[in-house]
Amino acid sequence: MQPTDDSVYDRFERARASLSGTQVAVGVALVAALGFALLFVQEPMLHDSLHNFRHSAGITCH
Repeated sequence: MQPTDDSVYDRFERARASLSGTQVAVGVALVAALGFALLFVQEPMLHDSLHNFRHSAGITCH
């Protein structure tokens, strides 16, 4: 198995070539909704579950 030179730029170019405008808009909307929930939801039980989700997604938050 040979290593490949796969940069972030290459990934953006592949996405630009293969995704439609609608798919990009839906992806951006989902990221924005998740970001809003992660930043502004402070009800303790929901906050704790989102905190655990961030850790399971590999996001270091403290």
